[in-house]
Amino acid sequence: MSSGFGLVVRFELRDREAAAGFDALVARTLPGIKEHEAGTLAYVVHSVPDEPDVRVFYELYADRAAFEAHERQPHTVTFLAERERYLSAVQVTFLEVEAGKGPRIA
Repeated sequence: MSSGFGLVVRFELRDREAAAGFDALVARTLPGIKEHEAGTLAYVVHSVPDEPDVRVFYELYADRAAFEAHERQPHTVTFLAERERYLSAVQVTFLEVEAGKGPRIA
């Protein structure tokens, strides 16, 4: 087993207006992740072509400690608090890296 800790998060947004607000919140959050989180190896936001009110995040961290550090960052705390106004549902799937190609994956 390789090192790494990941998750996939599916966000279902209330409507198009909520999707626009959520996208703006994400845009405000990403610079903090890029600038202050060395242990965050990938943080990718996806839209779903046939579901305009859905966003899917793929997140990969060096380890569980890096994920926990991410959760404590001020930009993440703000994101977690503010996202609720836009959501109708959220589904989180935690992952452990087994094999593949990517940063720090053997």
